[in-house]
Amino acid sequence: MRRGIIMKLKNRFTEMVKKYKHAWVLLYIFIYMPWFMYLEKHVTTHYHVIQIELDEQIPFIEYFIVPYLLWFVFIIAAFLYFFYTDVPGFYKLARFMFTGMTVFLIISTVFPNGQDLRPVVFERDNIFVDMVRMLYRADTCTNVFPSLHVFNSLSVCVAISESSALRKHRGVCVGAYVLAGLIILATMFLKQHSVLDVLGAGVMACVLYQFVYAPHKRREPKYAEQKRPVV
Repeated sequence: MRRGIIMKLKNRFTEMVKKYKHAWVLLYIFIYMPWFMYLEKHVTTHYHVIQIELDEQIPFIEYFIVPYLLWFVFIIAAFLYFFYTDVPGFYKLARFMFTGMTVFLIISTVFPNGQDLRPVVFERDNIFVDMVRMLYRADTCTNVFPSLHVFNSLSVCVAISESSALRKHRGVCVGAYVLAGLIILATMFLKQHSVLDVLGAGVMACVLYQFVYAPHKRREPKYAEQKRPVV
């Protein structure tokens, strides 16, 4: 009986490995995290300041800490959805996002950057300001260009817009786009990123789209033409 239970568990494990073999992609975290932590530890003082005059005109609004933190839920939820329901979409999202994150690491390594936009004194004192203080303590003001908060949010939006299944659910699409927009605004209103960081992330997303998603879209009409029944 014990042997039978072990065999069942072994077979179930084998089935799960086969079914979710695409999980190997997530091993990228073991490349990204050590590299990023190294940069956070060593890029602290001597860096190129990435900010422009427009950044000074953007007010600090602590309430944006809510969508800023929802970014983590947003990214994880997107990955889980594609991981379990759309393997090709998962691979595209991972390729798109992880390539951008690698570009970010390379830029931060060869061009140490940061910003000096964070307020020293807060005009108000509330729970949202307390949350921002915690964020500032946990996250340095260096390694900001291009903004990964912005780029990864755009990555999810692109993946959703390219998903034929999700496009049928207008509420999901609109909700995702609105949340992404609030997250992008949050990076600037919380003084976490400069306008240049946001623009840099947008440019990177546009460029990578041409390599990850555009080739598949160009092949789709030809495939549809081949499958069209002959009258």
